[in-house]
Amino acid sequence: MRRAQTVLLWCAVAVLAALAFAALFPGLLSTHDPLQTDVRAALQAPSAEHLFGTDQSGRDVYSRVVYGAGRSIGIGLLATAIALVAGLVVGALAGVAPRAVDAGLMRVNDVLMAFPEFLVALVVIAVLGPGAVNIAIAVTLAAVPVYIRLARVQTRVLRGMEHVEAARILGVTPVRAFVRHVAPGVLGSLSVLATIGIGSSILAAAGLSFLGLGPSEPTPEWGLMLAGGRNVLGQAWWIAVFPGIAVTVTVVAATIVGRTLRARAEGRTT
Repeated sequence: MRRAQTVLLWCAVAVLAALAFAALFPGLLSTHDPLQTDVRAALQAPSAEHLFGTDQSGRDVYSRVVYGAGRSIGIGLLATAIALVAGLVVGALAGVAPRAVDAGLMRVNDVLMAFPEFLVALVVIAVLGPGAVNIAIAVTLAAVPVYIRLARVQTRVLRGMEHVEAARILGVTPVRAFVRHVAPGVLGSLSVLATIGIGSSILAAAGLSFLGLGPSEPTPEWGLMLAGGRNVLGQAWWIAVFPGIAVTVTVVAATIVGRTLRARAEGRTT
C-alpha cells in the first residue's frame, strides 16, 4: 500500500473514531441543548457562540449535528448488523440446501436485487409506515439480498475445501463441520462487505428521513435536518450544509475503510 493510501486510510479511521465518540458521548462535545429553542436567536450565522449557526427555531445546529450522529449512525449499524446475520443464515442454508430449494431462494433473491436498494426501502416504508424503527427495517430488507448472495457463494466454495472434506472423513458431523470450518470464513467475507454497507445504510436512512419518512421534529437526525434546511438555503445555508457534510464524510470514511479491507482480503495491495 502506497504512503498516500495509508495516510488516507488512517484519516478515515480517525474520522470514524471521532464520529463513534460523538455518537456515544454527545454531551461531551455539544455546546447547547439540541432541543432548546430560542426564537430571538433564529437563523443566526455560524459564530463563536453557535459554531454551525442556528435553525429556524433558534436551536444550535452544531449540537444537533453531534446528537444526530448517534441516531443516524445507529440506524446504519443496526440495519447492517441485522442484514449480515440474516444474509449469513439464509445464504448458508441456500448453499447447503438441495438444488430445488437453492434455486427457489436464489430466484427470489435475484428479483430483489433487480431493484435499487432505495426503491425497495421506499416500498417497505410504504407498507410499514414512517418511523425510525421502520426505517431500520426497510434499510435492512433492502440490503440483505447482497449478503445472501455472497454467503451462498462462500458457503458452496468452502464446503468443497480439502480441510472440510478431511473433517467429514474423520467423522465430524456435517453441522459441526459447517460451524467450525465454513461459517467463520463466510462471516469474515460478510464482515468486509458490511464495512462498506454501513455507509450505504446511513445514506439510505438519511434519504428516507429527508423525505419525511423517518423520525419527526424536533428529533436531531441528519436527514431530517437536511429536509428542514432545504427551503432556506439562500437565507441560512448552514442549516442543511453541515448535516450534509456529516453524512458525506461518514459515508466516504466508511467506504475507504471497507474498500481497503476488501482489497486486503482479496490479496491486493491497492
